[in-house]
Amino acid sequence: MDRDVMQEKKDALAAIDEKRDVICGVADRIWEYAELSLKEEKSAALYCRVLEKEGFRVEKGICGIPTAFAASFGSGRPLIGILAEYDALSGLSQKAGSTAREEIIPGGNGHGCGHNLLGAGAMAAAIGVKAFLETSGCAGTVTLYGCPGEEGGAAKAFMARDGLWKELDAALTWHPEDVNEVATGSSNACIQVQYKFQGVASHAAGAPEKGRSALDAVELMNIGVQFLREHMSDRARIHYAITDAGGVSANVVQPRASVLYMVRSNHVAEAVELQARVDRIAQGAALMTDTTFERKFIDGVADTVSNFALERVLYDNFTETGVPSYTEEENAFADELAKTYPGNGGVPGVAAENDAALRRQVARMREETGHAMNAFLAPLYQGDAFKAGSTDVGDVSWLTPTAQIHVAAWPNGCPGHSWQNVSCGRTEIGHKAALCAGRVIAGAAIDLFTEPELLREAREEFERRTADGFVCPIPADAVPVVPD
Repeated sequence: MDRDVMQEKKDALAAIDEKRDVICGVADRIWEYAELSLKEEKSAALYCRVLEKEGFRVEKGICGIPTAFAASFGSGRPLIGILAEYDALSGLSQKAGSTAREEIIPGGNGHGCGHNLLGAGAMAAAIGVKAFLETSGCAGTVTLYGCPGEEGGAAKAFMARDGLWKELDAALTWHPEDVNEVATGSSNACIQVQYKFQGVASHAAGAPEKGRSALDAVELMNIGVQFLREHMSDRARIHYAITDAGGVSANVVQPRASVLYMVRSNHVAEAVELQARVDRIAQGAALMTDTTFERKFIDGVADTVSNFALERVLYDNFTETGVPSYTEEENAFADELAKTYPGNGGVPGVAAENDAALRRQVARMREETGHAMNAFLAPLYQGDAFKAGSTDVGDVSWLTPTAQIHVAAWPNGCPGHSWQNVSCGRTEIGHKAALCAGRVIAGAAIDLFTEPELLREAREEFERRTADGFVCPIPADAVPVVPD
């Protein structure tokens, strides 16, 4: 890289710091809104207003999803996508900066997964890349994609079904965590379907023969799935929750009942096949009980396809920009918050957890920090890695080279989807995570714009890893919804 490009890159990253108030202000407003999946009207509107003011071309309601958007700057190729999320979780309302459980709204929502920071950090990266494209005159386009409903709705998967990600040369994103690292490895594919059985109500003692129990159908379906477990891959998982048992009167043959199923496997094609078997069990349960049922598709996401080439670019930029540092007050707050949950002294769940030597190295780095915040960059790991959870980033990774980082936004070992995360989400600890993520992603994107061989290497690896083709878990007629 010549000196001029290096300076242009340095100036672009400085532009993120110049917009610190805008970026952190958006993060805080989204934290306040705390809107649930597919209901992020105020959050999406705020992003669109800010991005338009910053000079981006904004398209609202992309792929028919009202709270999704695309904000672009530049022209021509390469096309680099940056992924933003901004949905919250129910039941996690929490006062910011508190080391005690303090709800703001009893039973209200909160950003327990840090998506207020995720979206703001992604926007920061887009702002940095825009500054580079403006000053350098380099060809290319950066697009920030507003992706709602990650916690239930899987907008990125619906966008994948519609082919949106195919046009990109690469996609980059991040997620708040308790550690700084380049993420790698696969994840589980996951399909959610709700089965709503309908029967006939009757007096359970006086006229049981006239009733048709929807609750019986749900229970028989659950039993059928239990027997299925012996005859499915040991890599697969099936979870369920009875969302409506029909009522509380035991002397009524329940005329309605619903059950929500999640079918997981570490390859999307296997998950689709297993889901079809669960569907047939539901049909059998309805047949045995003389009931009917409505199958309501909720969402489906694919497993994640790693791209080592892009991960190395991210790691190089993470090394250059550095991890967040903390004041004595911030460390004291994190240490106190860490005392509110068990298991906080262990090694963070890094990508290298299957590599004993690297895991020991991370343990030493963790011990050397002296505080609950993991103020170090975990070593780059490019071996076999797997996380049992699921993300709709996986669907993006099947259609274009994709990579992501994790940035420490809360103390070590903090449980996901917790009030502790919400408490950190509107503090300087959270702000520093978003700004750090923005700088790393922007720097990586600039490298992709200026060094074509990096994109060629990423594309060649992508073609090898996805040679079997993408099996989309989203039916052609499905629309994003949440369970009843």
